[in-house]
This record gives sequence, C-alpha cells and structure tokens, in this order.
Amino acid sequence: MIEKVLPEAVASAEAFDDPPEAVLYPGEAEVISRAVDKRRREFRTVRHCARQALRQLGLPPAPVLPGERGAPQWPPGVVGSMTHCGGYRAAAVAHNRDLRTLGIDAEPHEPLPAGVLDVISGEQEQDNLSELAAADGTTCWDRLLFCAKEAVYKAWFPLTHRWLGFTDAAVTLHPGTITPAEGTFSARLLVTAPTITGEPLTRLEGRWVRGDGLVITTIALLPSGRMELDRQDSGRR
Repeated sequence: MIEKVLPEAVASAEAFDDPPEAVLYPGEAEVISRAVDKRRREFRTVRHCARQALRQLGLPPAPVLPGERGAPQWPPGVVGSMTHCGGYRAAAVAHNRDLRTLGIDAEPHEPLPAGVLDVISGEQEQDNLSELAAADGTTCWDRLLFCAKEAVYKAWFPLTHRWLGFTDAAVTLHPGTITPAEGTFSARLLVTAPTITGEPLTRLEGRWVRGDGLVITTIALLPSGRMELDRQDSGRR
C-alpha cells in the first residue's frame, strides 16, 4: 500500500505480519535483547522490510542499527525511513543522489485517544480538521494529522539532527482529488530550518493514503529542495 504514495526513486517493502524468515543481523540482537516480545517482533520485521528494500536498490542486506535519537543508520549513500504499528511494518529507502531525505509513518485508522489532539495541534490545525470532517466523515483526520507530523519529524531529523516538537510544524491536510482515500499535506516549519540549495527549508510537502485499517504518510525531498509530488499530481499510478 505504501508504494502508492512514494516516488519511483524509492524502494519500499511492507509486512502485515511477522514472517518467520525475518531475522536479526549482528549488532541488532544486542540492541533489543531486553525488550518484550512484541517490541522484538516489530524491530525484527521492520528491519526485514528494510533489507528487502535495500535489495531493490541493488545493495546488499545490512544491519540497520538505531543511531542518534533512535534514527536508523543506513548504509553510506542511502536515505530511508521505517515505521511500524499494530499489524503493519514498512521501510522505504533511496539513493541520496535521488532524494535528500525521506520520512514515512503508519498509524491505525482510528480516532486519537482523548486529549491527544490538544497536545499535538494548534487552533488553525483543529479548524482544518473540523472543515475536513464536515466534508468527509469516513477519514479519521485527527489520526492522520498525528501521522503526518510523525513523517515530518522523520524527514526533518536527518537534515538537522535536531528535535522537532509536534507544535513546531503547522500541518494542513488536503483531501484527495483523485480518490477520497488518498491526498496530500503541507507542513509549515515554525522553527529555524536548514538551508537547502541556497534557501531556508520552510515547508515540507507529503502524501497520505488510507486503507486496510491504516493511514500512511510519506515525505520525499528531492536534492533540489523540491518535493516529489509529481506522480500524485498527474494522476499516474
């Protein structure tokens, strides 16, 4: 499902269960040795997905160890992102000559727990959600907002190595023009941003899709600083 909202330069793999052939590589087992079984399965399977995606790029499988703030450490010349939630794991990677950064996230397609929305969003974002819900009550827009902000952080951190709080980016969700189950979003960065190709990066653009009880968000930033949205904008699949 995630390939629907990723550009052609990205290799991806996803899993809806924990396959027995998923194994831990050297160094990974030590990282997760004290975790509960659920966490171990998530950790193992999402890295299995990452290695499948790396093979699609023509690269050998390799350990994917957590680095600074838990961000995955990819092989040289690779950018990527991973995500997991109940019943779903996914990884996406690309050569850094094709993308500058990549962020993906998946969440269950259900409303956020009570009180969470007020913590992660501002007044304008909540107004946006109210307008969207009035037009389409089939999408859990609050959960989609949370998912989009997670993708923003995952795309932001490799560029800056700095924390980005939920309220440090103002996200606007856009409903789909081709199908109501797919759309786009934009994130206006409210903190000092890095300079990309001579200009400060002040905005990130992404895509979203819902289906199979999930919402998935992705952000792909080209080396030029332009967002990769062409495939969705043109209606190609």
